[in-house]
Amino acid sequence: MKNIFRQLKEQIIEKSLKEFLEHGIRSMTMQKLASALGISTKTMYKFFADKEALLEACLMLHYSGLDRDVKSIVDAEPNPVDFICTLYAKSTALDFGANYLFYHDLNHYYPELQDKVIVRNARLTGEIMTGALQLGIDGGYFLPHLKPAVILTALSVLYTSVTRFDTYKKFNLTPAELLKHTIDIYLRGICTDKGLAIINRKEETTQ
Repeated sequence: MKNIFRQLKEQIIEKSLKEFLEHGIRSMTMQKLASALGISTKTMYKFFADKEALLEACLMLHYSGLDRDVKSIVDAEPNPVDFICTLYAKSTALDFGANYLFYHDLNHYYPELQDKVIVRNARLTGEIMTGALQLGIDGGYFLPHLKPAVILTALSVLYTSVTRFDTYKKFNLTPAELLKHTIDIYLRGICTDKGLAIINRKEETTQ
């Protein structure tokens, strides 16, 4: 019986996440989610006290998947600069891409819940990123006096300013243009000539 209830709960989380990703968060009520899932709201409330509790479970699933994506990116990229650039390009594509409404709602209306879930899942991603930054310093791609933990914090603050707030909205920039005016400038600032050569090469191949 416990297995049946656990499977049902997992199905509710997986299907609700798909609904949130497709329709955004604010517009989806527990009633709408239950209807989309083909179950009663009473069943929903057996597992989750409210929509925010369900959303938290959905975010845990979502961000655990993103952590796996980070691992696959670092395994695929040839050097730390390529990894960092690719990671932020993919992150920006997520925040402003097909699931824009989901990320907009998450960043603007549920920032504390988002931070709570990210902190829970941050250890693996943080270790991967600080490790990559240290490799970049050791390999001569990034300036030798820099500290990976500080770089990661600065990048996180800068990225949050782009995705969570409307600071740059008045400029009507595309996601790619936003990246060039923010993250790209910072990355160039921490790179040596060796690292800059890689960034310039990536830009040439994407033009």
